[in-house]
Amino acid sequence: MTTNNYNKWRENAVKASRLLNLISDKEKNKILLILADEIERNCSEILKANAFDLAKMEPSNPLYDRLQLTPERVQAIASDIRNVAGLPSPLGRTLMQTTRPNGMKITKISVPFGVVGVIYEARPNVSFDVFSLCFKSGNVCVLKGGSDAHESNLAIVNLIKRVLRENGLDEHMVTLLPAGREATSELLDAVGFVDVIIPRGGKGLINFVRQNSQVPVIETGAGVCHTYFDEFGDLKKGENIVFNSKTRRVSVCNALDCLIIHENRLSALPKLCIKMADKNVIIYADESAFEALSEKYPENLLKNADETSFGTEFLDYKMSVKTVKNVDEAIEHITKYSSKHSECIVTENKKTAELFTKSVDASCVYTNVSTAFTDGAQFGLGAEIGISTQKLHARGPMGLEELTSYKWVIEGDGQVRD
Repeated sequence: MTTNNYNKWRENAVKASRLLNLISDKEKNKILLILADEIERNCSEILKANAFDLAKMEPSNPLYDRLQLTPERVQAIASDIRNVAGLPSPLGRTLMQTTRPNGMKITKISVPFGVVGVIYEARPNVSFDVFSLCFKSGNVCVLKGGSDAHESNLAIVNLIKRVLRENGLDEHMVTLLPAGREATSELLDAVGFVDVIIPRGGKGLINFVRQNSQVPVIETGAGVCHTYFDEFGDLKKGENIVFNSKTRRVSVCNALDCLIIHENRLSALPKLCIKMADKNVIIYADESAFEALSEKYPENLLKNADETSFGTEFLDYKMSVKTVKNVDEAIEHITKYSSKHSECIVTENKKTAELFTKSVDASCVYTNVSTAFTDGAQFGLGAEIGISTQKLHARGPMGLEELTSYKWVIEGDGQVRD
């Protein structure tokens, strides 16, 4: 991308942001519903572009599932966009209002960020999710997808741009940057044009963006997720929760990476794990867990854990097991290795559950529920732009409200300060 082209997309995005701020919520909802219909009509073209990307990746690659679009997934995307259209607008809300003794009226109201840059890897559905949430919340989005999904992203963004043009709107309300690294650097340096950057991907991508961006960053994505099966855990609940959170979709950030088990419940470990053998899940077990699983879990799928087995986001059919003496040890293990994404306890003891919930530092803490629910749609947000693992501004699934800031509006009648 040349400097002239770079300056052009930056300026176009800022101009489009001003125009988007003047569009009513009713008009935005209309556009989103039209887009949902067009997604369904153009499903075959989207899948055709996606097939081109898939052909360049080995099906055995754990990222293949993230990259793949299917008719069912395209339908779900259209449904999510309709859900977003049906949500209340996050803009123009009065967050605080006061009248000062001098008659000056001060109102704090919610407003869009303006221009949101999103850097993401092989997940083309993110293109639709980001646009729908940004558009509804009054933000222009600048998308920087990975080369693995470039044809899919191109087809998706071209469809969105066509819908915008055909309805008399500025097509620069969404921009797809080239897949190369040069475009990433230019986005990270777009101070004064891009208001915030949100990386969605693995630890390497997030660290790179945080370390190199001149634009403010909201960290999302990396998930090292634990489930602690407590001394008072219900076996049936634990079996279903562990299986679902590990095997539902291994390539997503809310998938289980480490099962922690109370030493008094090691006899239940084979029952907790046995269904995963059908999915060929490799288990890296510490000494006590290895002994409990020996001859009760397939030998070829059972490995001895080492230090690298913990704190790893596997994104694959792999899981570690750690044995602890009590809930305090479980919390200490999570504190050491967690990415502060999603953590779970399986227990029938309310005091233990309360201690776990208060002590574990993560954006989402579950009791007797699969971590697979860490998802914007599952939280009733319509969709999500990512799972924030930081504490400033937003935390957990980021929906419409998390894509807003605020401004102070002051009204008076000629007041001046002494």
